Amino acid sequence: MSTEYDNFVGGEWLPSDDGETFTVRNPAATDEIVSRYQRSTEEDVDAAVAAAAAAQPDWAAMPGPERGAILRRTGELLAERKQSLVTTLTTEEGKTTAEATPEVQRAIDIFHYYAEKARDFDGTVKAASGRDKTLHTRKEPMGVAALVTPWNYPIAIPAWKLAPALATGNAVVIKPASEAPSLVRAIVDCLDEAGLPAGVVNFLTGSGSEIGGPLVSHDDVDVVSFTGSTRVGTTVYEQSVADGKRAQCEMGGKNPAVVLPSADIDEAVEVVGAGAFGVTGQACTATSRAIVHEEVYEEFVAGIVDHAQEITVGDGLDGADMGPQVSESELDGTLQYINIAQDEGARLAAGGSRLDEGDHADGHYVEPTVFADVETGMRIAQEEVFGPVLAVIPVSDFDEAVSVANDSEYGLSASVLTDSLSEAERFSRQIETGVVKVNEKTTGLELHVPFGGVKQSSTNTYREQGDAGLEFFTTTKTIYTNF
Repeated sequence: MSTEYDNFVGGEWLPSDDGETFTVRNPAATDEIVSRYQRSTEEDVDAAVAAAAAAQPDWAAMPGPERGAILRRTGELLAERKQSLVTTLTTEEGKTTAEATPEVQRAIDIFHYYAEKARDFDGTVKAASGRDKTLHTRKEPMGVAALVTPWNYPIAIPAWKLAPALATGNAVVIKPASEAPSLVRAIVDCLDEAGLPAGVVNFLTGSGSEIGGPLVSHDDVDVVSFTGSTRVGTTVYEQSVADGKRAQCEMGGKNPAVVLPSADIDEAVEVVGAGAFGVTGQACTATSRAIVHEEVYEEFVAGIVDHAQEITVGDGLDGADMGPQVSESELDGTLQYINIAQDEGARLAAGGSRLDEGDHADGHYVEPTVFADVETGMRIAQEEVFGPVLAVIPVSDFDEAVSVANDSEYGLSASVLTDSLSEAERFSRQIETGVVKVNEKTTGLELHVPFGGVKQSSTNTYREQGDAGLEFFTTTKTIYTNF
């Protein structure tokens, strides 16, 4: 029997207004119902926002070190439950245990990081221009934050939104993706146990199409943070700013890895393969395009094909290298792009098929897939697939490589594989992305530095993580005192 979980509103676990629920299934074994959650309504949104608005002033008035102590205790509680959270993440989202474990640790680290930041995040003292005067600034919370988080990093991304929002004195209503809501519920449970005052965090589950709009456009919501697709994120941003709210949306990517002749090709294959097929390609920062110099093109293609064919696909709890896609719709989307690529003339070099026999019969499995001889105008080179599919594009020189890399409506993450310091520096300056890596995979982020994209990958308003996360959730007041 699966467990049914409630919303968390005003410090209480409560059913939705109309009592309707939805099921969450294991993507590795779709006949297994993992849990049931509330299908929330607009009335539930109103209740959650009201609870947050009522609780926020007292939470903001609490000294930063006291708020930080609650965040620190939350991180400790998450650490105590780490193994259980890893299993839950794998069972709901499909990541392998090897991928789920560092993600859970990332969430723990984020709460500890912002616990310390809460101690001394405030304004600055400036010299006044006259005698007998003081001049200083103060950081103040925005108010009520609406957080809409995705399924592909179901504990790390909620953590890097929740922790800075709370550290700076905001109250929160958070809506996780319906495919994997249990990790956010676990964070909320830990916050409650750590002593967070009632109403400061509120947790709603349900369809984004039904409650997402009412949440981000609610009159009493002051700031909105969203991570998800470009299509949905654009709508969220428009709804949010129409009423003058502050908003940030991090969205899709078509991330390139450029392989140049000076690179160690074996190393390049490992780096690109990890970026393309890790987390089943279900990352906004996943390596989707390998742009390879013609001098090493054939060697690279042979290597990446071998790499893809050596990956074991299966249940993440059973030691597989790559797990299933999260849902039937995501799998269908990947298979459609595989067909489109073949129709357009790309050469299928590895994979390309759904796995649906034997141990794969009940899951959303697809082979790691490599297309070679891809042209930059093909849809497989332009549109986000969000699955384990890599398009390999040949180029003749460095300038063409950068031009092809920038030939995209997205601009999130990029990497260059080279042993030339000059090429690395030129690439980092010329590439049109928010994140650039040299001799590293396009995925993987440090928690203490800004993260975000350009073009259609982001609203490019505010960055997330590190001090940038704190800045997004606060406003600055300047105070003049004549004594």
